[in-house]
Amino acid sequence: MRAPTPSQTIGPFYGYALPFPGGGDVAPVGHPEAITVRGRVYDGAGEPVPDALVETWQAAPDGSLAGEPGSLRRDPVTGGFLGRGGVDFTGFGRVATDADGQWVVRTLPPPAALPYLSVCLFARGLTRHLFTRAYVDGDAAGDAVLSALPEERRGTLLARTEGPRAYRFDIRLQGPGETVFLDFGTGGES
Repeated sequence: MRAPTPSQTIGPFYGYALPFPGGGDVAPVGHPEAITVRGRVYDGAGEPVPDALVETWQAAPDGSLAGEPGSLRRDPVTGGFLGRGGVDFTGFGRVATDADGQWVVRTLPPPAALPYLSVCLFARGLTRHLFTRAYVDGDAAGDAVLSALPEERRGTLLARTEGPRAYRFDIRLQGPGETVFLDFGTGGES
């Protein structure tokens, strides 16, 4: 028996080399306003996806979109990744799902004018990544994207309150309750 060659392996493997230490810690450590957004990624059969990659971007609470650098600090001795500095709000998070398809991001609340986290999902079986939004403000009715959706589909973009400063946003790739994914190339829903 010979070892498999690269052409015989299955990929891509999003959990390898892309996640980094502290990738889900978007808010500065100990920030009193920090919120937690967590969820699971489910496939079309309703099974958790254990090898997906979830990226989030968002505006800072003051509405600025610049963010701060600091997500990919390196160890000056080994060259390895140290993770975030833990002091600045970067606006960007990247986490892999665990064996149960779960992901967690600790961030600051988005501003009322942009009450959502932009979410990008990479997962097995997808030929391209998917974009969606996780609205964490219950009063997002004036948002153009959310308002344009049929009422029965809007709920797939709403992060549910789970407790004080905690929200749940599950992503369903297909089937009943499929998450609304956005197509920025044509401006429509997919």
